[in-house]
Amino acid sequence: MSGRAAEQANRPTAEENDNTRASTLKRELRDKKGGTSRSPKTLSTAVKRIQRELAEITLEPPPNCSAGPKGDNLYEWNSTILGPPKSVYEGGVFFLDIHFPTDYPFKPPKVTFRTRIYHCNVNSQGVICLDILKDNWSPALTISKVLLSVCSLLTDCNPADPLVGNIAAQYISNREEHDRIAREWTRRYAT
Repeated sequence: MSGRAAEQANRPTAEENDNTRASTLKRELRDKKGGTSRSPKTLSTAVKRIQRELAEITLEPPPNCSAGPKGDNLYEWNSTILGPPKSVYEGGVFFLDIHFPTDYPFKPPKVTFRTRIYHCNVNSQGVICLDILKDNWSPALTISKVLLSVCSLLTDCNPADPLVGNIAAQYISNREEHDRIAREWTRRYAT
């Protein structure tokens, strides 16, 4: 066998190359995402959707909001919301974490406040009580719409469905004191 023929015989076939690339990609994705295997179809659907939403939010961010990935991880984002004008949160800059599940948009993102906030629908761990982040989630919703809903919650809280009962009770029974404390927390933690 000539040197050239031997070289060609030792080369992997196109099919073997594709299998090797696919295995490498699967391994890299599994390692990057914490060691669990995920179906490539779900992963690609989530990645495509998140990339599209990133492009949209970059070009047309919701009013008083910004958001984008933490480093090169598309599934983990940082977000900033400016306290809405004429609200008790006016002048505040609120930082949030956004985590997209691998089956996004079929499951809602997890959105939490990193900045402390005095609000009956946000607990001390930053968890937000918002129906579209739970039972009323729809794949038609986007992260831009979620951020708009969070902004709306800062303008009009929902004491009928509180996460922090004593703040909701205060909002209903002593609005002046509630607003004073919310403004103080905004000044202390969000400026």
